[in-house]
Amino acid sequence: MLLAIDTSTRNAGVALGHEGRVLYSRSWFSTVNHSVELMPAVAQTLESQGLKVAGLDGVAVALGPGGFSALRVGMSVAKGLAAAGRKPIIGVGSLDMEAHAFLESGLPVCALLDAGRGEWASAHFGIDGLRIRDDLVGSPEEILEAITGTTLFCGEGVDGRGELIKERLGSWAVVVDGAAASLRLHSLVSMAQDRLDQGDVDDLATLQPEYLRMPSIGVPKRRDRLPQK
Repeated sequence: MLLAIDTSTRNAGVALGHEGRVLYSRSWFSTVNHSVELMPAVAQTLESQGLKVAGLDGVAVALGPGGFSALRVGMSVAKGLAAAGRKPIIGVGSLDMEAHAFLESGLPVCALLDAGRGEWASAHFGIDGLRIRDDLVGSPEEILEAITGTTLFCGEGVDGRGELIKERLGSWAVVVDGAAASLRLHSLVSMAQDRLDQGDVDDLATLQPEYLRMPSIGVPKRRDRLPQK
């Protein structure tokens, strides 16, 4: 059994997977903060299958990019469970999770997440499923001007912005708008299971999330994507 935790956006989730398939999942929109909601969701998820941490094969966690506080909560819980149960941990990028279900569409894929302040975080994949450029955090104009042909747009950042994308790109834009938040969680389970099966796990001590910005109180504001120190 693989426990998967995603707190990279307000649409959070926890799932249990077996052999790459989701057996149980809980998704919710966080109106308070993930620190209050996450542990009860983890406990309920384990109880749904009569499991304790010792019965897990590993713990998977979404790495972001995302908000500082939300990612810290998810990473801390995932690391705590992995350490307590002496289980392997696997971190998966949230943009990779958003793109995963569409990489065999036969089209280049642009996965988008809301980065706040009117910006997107984006990852661009070719028809072979590999990145074709560095990930970018920027305005819609900056990201869309890099598109040079028909592209499938997916991810939470697309929601409510499909018309904007179509206006800018016309027939080049294939927009998947309103995809269920749970789809990213299913991708986390599938991708992490593949890595676990290959023995490709992360170092518990060094695995870090990828922040969009550090907290705005007491430190300089940054628009970069920042790994945790």
